[in-house]
Amino acid sequence: MRTTANKPFHVTGIMSGTSLDGLDIAACSFYQQNGNWEYQIKHAQTYPYPDHWKSRLSGLLDSKSQELVKVHFAYGKLLAEFVNRFHNETHFNPDLIASHGHTVFHNPAMGFTLQIGSGAVIASLSGKPVVCDFRSGDISLGGQGAPLVPLGDELLFGRYDACLNLGGFSNISFKHLNQRMGFDICPVNTVLNMLACKLGLPFDTDGNLAANGEIHTELLERLNRLPFYSQSVPKSLGIEWVNNEVVPAISSFEISVQDQLRTYTEHIAIQINNITGRYGIRNMLVTGGGAYNAFLINRIRKLSTPTLMIPDKETIEFKEALIFAFLGLLRWLEQPNCLATATGASANAIGGAVYLPAK
Repeated sequence: MRTTANKPFHVTGIMSGTSLDGLDIAACSFYQQNGNWEYQIKHAQTYPYPDHWKSRLSGLLDSKSQELVKVHFAYGKLLAEFVNRFHNETHFNPDLIASHGHTVFHNPAMGFTLQIGSGAVIASLSGKPVVCDFRSGDISLGGQGAPLVPLGDELLFGRYDACLNLGGFSNISFKHLNQRMGFDICPVNTVLNMLACKLGLPFDTDGNLAANGEIHTELLERLNRLPFYSQSVPKSLGIEWVNNEVVPAISSFEISVQDQLRTYTEHIAIQINNITGRYGIRNMLVTGGGAYNAFLINRIRKLSTPTLMIPDKETIEFKEALIFAFLGLLRWLEQPNCLATATGASANAIGGAVYLPAK
């Protein structure tokens, strides 16, 4: 095990979410003080994907194997180009890079997951060690491979009762019976952005379209009855579930996009309230792009009892990149970075593949 004694570690975290709104890169420093981990985000930047890459990444579910491998390497090159640009712009010189990669498949029930973006390519082109493929080890131990963030929440944000991320999917972590647990709640921006795109918009700014729509009671009831919500935890979601369950439910009713947005926003707020009420959560840190959706936040506040803590812009936008940088550091230090209590695995895991630069 590598030592951590009185030494700050500098790590670049790279995060690509399922909503494809851009690549988040965060320059992070970590150090231990009185036995506790402390952090600092020194620089952070979101790089929008070029349109052709958005299209390429969103169309991979049905791609042939050779095309998938081709994109895996090409996307690794794209990540390396972005991270080299980021390092040049910020003059940040990390000890290593932690890359979440872009999720194409996530089906733990069938025993597989895939986050593309070749770590070998990133390491070779950046000249830095790279940690990637965080989820496979946990799935091999019978876990969901998700969520992985709870350990970072525990060690970096433990002062809050719970941490709620409103990204492509909503996920939550909190301490229950002296154990950190976490799981996905429901899709958020994956669906909201998809609906906004029907009107030629990348997203529903502040939730204004949803706010002007009407709740469609039958659709809301159908969404709330989806079997996933009655499953026991731990559990996780992938885009396949959205395409197979949520999209058909919404498409089965001929209603306006505004009504679809309003109904789905209410669905999100109800599902979050179900969880926070069940576990008696009193205060909750809220991050991710959905924290900017004023109407969604208002509906969550209206239905839920916890005090919502909306942090600074940097934490809202880059908390996941920060935490994956931290998980990459733990892997580098050969310390567990996957919690079995959150994923359902048979044991905690030291997750992630390490690639060293060619020279």
